[in-house]
Amino acid sequence: MVNIISDVCKYIIIILVVWYTVGAFTALQKRDREELKWIYYRQNALIFLLHGTGYLVIVLNEKSLEMVIFYVAQVIFFSVYLLLYRSIYKKSSMILLNHMMFFLALGFIMLGRLSYEKVTRQFVFACIAAIVTLVVPQMFAKLKAARLWAMIMGIIGLLALAAVLVVGQVEYGAKLSIQLPGGFSLQPSEFVKISFVLLIAVLFRERTDLKRVIFATGVAGIHVIVLVLSKDLGAALIYSMAYLFMLYVASKKPLYLAGGFGLGACAAVAAYFLFSHVQTRVEAWLNPWPIFSGKGNQIGNSLFGIATGGWMGQGLYQGYPKLTPVVESDFIFSAISEEMGAIVALCVILICLSCLIMFITVSIDLYIPFYKLTGLGLAVVYGTQVFLIIGGDIKMIPSTGVTLPFVSYGGSSVLATFILFGIIQELYIKRHNEEDRIERKKRKQEAASLARERAQAAKKAGGEATAK
Repeated sequence: MVNIISDVCKYIIIILVVWYTVGAFTALQKRDREELKWIYYRQNALIFLLHGTGYLVIVLNEKSLEMVIFYVAQVIFFSVYLLLYRSIYKKSSMILLNHMMFFLALGFIMLGRLSYEKVTRQFVFACIAAIVTLVVPQMFAKLKAARLWAMIMGIIGLLALAAVLVVGQVEYGAKLSIQLPGGFSLQPSEFVKISFVLLIAVLFRERTDLKRVIFATGVAGIHVIVLVLSKDLGAALIYSMAYLFMLYVASKKPLYLAGGFGLGACAAVAAYFLFSHVQTRVEAWLNPWPIFSGKGNQIGNSLFGIATGGWMGQGLYQGYPKLTPVVESDFIFSAISEEMGAIVALCVILICLSCLIMFITVSIDLYIPFYKLTGLGLAVVYGTQVFLIIGGDIKMIPSTGVTLPFVSYGGSSVLATFILFGIIQELYIKRHNEEDRIERKKRKQEAASLARERAQAAKKAGGEATAK
């Protein structure tokens, strides 16, 4: 009976995710606020249905009262957060808020299926992050304060990366995090990528002459070098891509972009010869099958899982995602593909693309250079991170050890992504306010023009009456 319900729920999940994805792209094209409002409410319903369907299967398989209580706690969290956010930030982007909830719900489902301990920890991380970041848009609201904080946080961020280099905990050949009391760990690079973007936006907000470009490149280079010395090459690549595109947008000189990619290619070759764990990942990427029992086990099992999932997926608890090492973080996308299927996996990619389009659209329409560069930098950070994890899971590129935002296990990743989305929300509100201001100014000018025309017509009519 449980297997039958699981099979039915598998198809229900596919329908719900596809329906949600269609709504995500429909919302990008709509301008009527009433139509958009109904799309947002429908997406909310789909998220709760998806979450409930997934946890129905989990509860039936786990046969645990604790899981039922945990599911109810998640529903309360989603409901309260949606209500609070909408009441505090009435002009925020509801589509981005819905995407956050969608990815969190999907992550809770997959982590709940994989590990009760880790999903409960992830839930605690998400609750703390949601509460803390409710004030992020307000903190970022004032330009002067944002500039000042960018400089301060840039310095603190660089010191945090240096601390990881000195006392960081080695994980999979790289120093990624600092161990905290209580068995928790902090990964500073997740937060520093945001302060890094703000710092570069401050440096390029007013001028991009050669002297400023050299200085900014030096600042970016120090960040990247510290990450390379820590062997956190995935983060180093994200930082590098963010800097290159911000430099290109600020200077409008393609030569800088081309030169940056050239240096990046040389650095990648150097990293291969300098670091043994990079050689291992490249070797596994090129051909994992001869070394499947050793170095190629992770990517090999990932590919097996994706292949056995097919279009429709094996269904929750019907696959073997736990055979893939670190599946709950680095290879969560392969677990989704295996048990939910390629259709759901493609929808996840499309919703990530929808977020990226929103980020870029919001940024392009802003007038103040600091805000424009901040938005574009965060868009590159988000897009590069998504590309790296999905590309690594499907063997498009070597694995880099980054997380899928909101979905993968990791408290630092969840909090940093909440902050990133919070800043984008404030930029969206600023763009919305600018549009309203322009519209009011246009209406005022039209009203003044109409008043002048009426005055001229009245004057003309009065002159004609006097002549008669």
